[in-house]
Amino acid sequence: MAELATIARPYAEALFKSTLDHAPAAAQWLDELAVVAAHPQLLLWAANPKVSAQQVYELITGLLRQPLPELGCNFLRTVIDNGRLNALPEIARQLHVLINEQSGSADALVYSAYPIDEAALRELAQVLERHFKRPLKLQVEVQPELIGGVRVLVGDEVLDLSVKARLDQMKVALTA
Repeated sequence: MAELATIARPYAEALFKSTLDHAPAAAQWLDELAVVAAHPQLLLWAANPKVSAQQVYELITGLLRQPLPELGCNFLRTVIDNGRLNALPEIARQLHVLINEQSGSADALVYSAYPIDEAALRELAQVLERHFKRPLKLQVEVQPELIGGVRVLVGDEVLDLSVKARLDQMKVALTA
């Protein structure tokens, strides 16, 4: 995975520099491209030597919900021409990191055993921002196997306050 990160970095940095204040808008269309490009069958088809770069471009743009801006079209053509279609998800991830660094914030993925209503989410955001010492952009995913509580990922930091984690800790302590 380190190799893919190394490949993706120059693309993310170039896109970030070329979009300046419009990087969040670019991140939206790049996220959609990344979802399409992550499909294994598409990657397999695109790797076929009988398939032209133009055919790959047309298929991908045809799958998008909204047309790409000119910069997006040029970016996608460059990625396809350089055979880096598989790097699009990592390019999108790195672009988000650059945007967050510029704004001083971070993305936080909150896994919860149950759906979280808006009021509880705002309260949780305040607590997490104090814990991680920076503004956070929360995204919630429900994982019933957590039983209760939450598990939070911010970059490479993990805060696991789930019932499942506590039960696992108790199991280790009892069997030691």
